Amino acid sequence: MTTDLAPVKFSRLSRRGVLLGLSPSQLATVGIAAVTLVIALYAGGTSALAGAVPIIGACTALSFLKVAGRPVVAWLPIGTVWLRRSMTGQLDYRRNFTRPRQAGTLALPGDAARLQQWEDAETGAVMVHDPHAATLTAIVAVTHPAFVLLDPAEQQRRVTGWGRVLATACRSGRLAAVQVTERTLPDSGKSLTEWWETHGTDDDTWAARTYAELIDRAGPASERHATTISIALDMRAASRVIRAAGGGRKGAAAVLRQEMSALTAALRSAELNPEGWLTPADLAVVLRSAYDLDAAPARERHPDLGRDLTQAGPIAVSESWGSLRSDSAHHAVLWISEWPRSQVYPGFLAPLLLTSGIRRALTLYYQPLRTDTAARDIRRKKTEYVSDATQRAKLGQIEDAQQSAEYRDVLQQEAELTAGHGILRTTGLITISAPDDHELEKAIATVEQAAIQSCCETRRLWGQQARSFATALPLSRRLS
Repeated sequence: MTTDLAPVKFSRLSRRGVLLGLSPSQLATVGIAAVTLVIALYAGGTSALAGAVPIIGACTALSFLKVAGRPVVAWLPIGTVWLRRSMTGQLDYRRNFTRPRQAGTLALPGDAARLQQWEDAETGAVMVHDPHAATLTAIVAVTHPAFVLLDPAEQQRRVTGWGRVLATACRSGRLAAVQVTERTLPDSGKSLTEWWETHGTDDDTWAARTYAELIDRAGPASERHATTISIALDMRAASRVIRAAGGGRKGAAAVLRQEMSALTAALRSAELNPEGWLTPADLAVVLRSAYDLDAAPARERHPDLGRDLTQAGPIAVSESWGSLRSDSAHHAVLWISEWPRSQVYPGFLAPLLLTSGIRRALTLYYQPLRTDTAARDIRRKKTEYVSDATQRAKLGQIEDAQQSAEYRDVLQQEAELTAGHGILRTTGLITISAPDDHELEKAIATVEQAAIQSCCETRRLWGQQARSFATALPLSRRLS
């Protein structure tokens, strides 16, 4: 069958280290083992060598023994932070109703508590200021037709249009991140109810009562998909323009408005429909729905309730090693660790996005790189590859196919950068929510199978669930 849809291919996640494929932490532990061995040999005696064996064995195990795909030494920072947070009581958050919050801050737990809201007087949009990361973020809701139902030529046209949107973000030089969030939400039935109130005939007959009850039950049982795009202004990179616009958050808001206008025009050129920039009330509903599953349908049915952004955060949050519990929901965050390694068609995420019966949010975090930064990053990767290849040749090791494929990806990125394209770092997170732990584990298994069908590999983020959940919110926060 002839098709106009062109396949796409993703670059591999680099596994190369500083030397011989070893990361800095692995090199440090290997170095400790080597120094210990040398000292024991120079000290002389069987007793000195026997005393050094446990240290050498422990360092070797830390460097080369893997747990869940990572060397043991890579788990040490995560475990240390987790232990410190456990001992200082930072795994549990309870809102203190008696202590007033700082005016303008969002009611979010953890390091997200520093976020501040700024309502733009000209557009009415809410802008979220992160004073530590020096970013100012705005969020727009987007509607679009079902991609998988379009014919191949139309799909290719829309893929090209979306590529132009991302290219616009790269050329700006002022954006720290572009985040796309696709959430699966229970339909509140508001549209059905409004249709019945407008077109129905409620004459109190048996048929009318039955139809009204059917609509009332069908709404919450169905699902809908909501897509938002968040853009974060890098206030450090745009400092000169911000000063020219008046300085401070007022000047930053003026610069961000320019980026919002450019993004809106680019989205319309790509035939995506921006529905409007989120107001404080809209963002309050989004945040409350993320932490409290039961609250979402009620907030949509009653548009005057729960619209205060300073009260949108959770009442209680408890973090465990592999999940997070907040208000009425249990959550787990998966990281897309491998994108398709072979050529796939643009609709490859359809199994992951269209699996029904699971509350989830897919977050794609794009970090545009400036041209000089991207060129420097590519040169560094090429230098590391050549250095590793030289060391392997000296040791008589054979280069494997994975290393050759990574080098070809680097050369491909260099060729695309030379041809005038932009470079983006992409990170994917999947947030899964369920009413209890049992349902959560079933949903995770289903999503992992759907990810395999999409040619992707996912990993559960152990020990980092709270930070990952906050990062996956549509606030375009910098990943750490």
